[in-house]
Amino acid sequence: MNQGRSDRRHAGYAAFVIHRLSGVLLALFLPLHFLALGLALDGARALDEFLVFAELPWVKVSEWGLVVLLSVHLTFGLRVLVLEFLPWRGVRKGWIGWGAGVAVAAGLLFIVGVG
Repeated sequence: MNQGRSDRRHAGYAAFVIHRLSGVLLALFLPLHFLALGLALDGARALDEFLVFAELPWVKVSEWGLVVLLSVHLTFGLRVLVLEFLPWRGVRKGWIGWGAGVAVAAGLLFIVGVG
């Protein structure tokens, strides 16, 4: 009867939830991204005003969070593809940690300005 709860403590369930949440948060970011693109079409002045806003410290931290979200979504999405198409059962659990590590590393590289 408690089988459903014990599954939620599994690392695979955490990876599933993080993958879903990162996808939702990225989808919520898209309107702001489209707004910036639209401002670029409106002319240089409108875009320059937006870029001044983008230089604020909390916006820079948000950009770092966006890079981490993209990395998490990519690595955990690749994990889902591996689960679906490859027969490597024993190795998969370790990939969760590696995927999270790659995502954080990508965020750190972004924040220090590499790339």
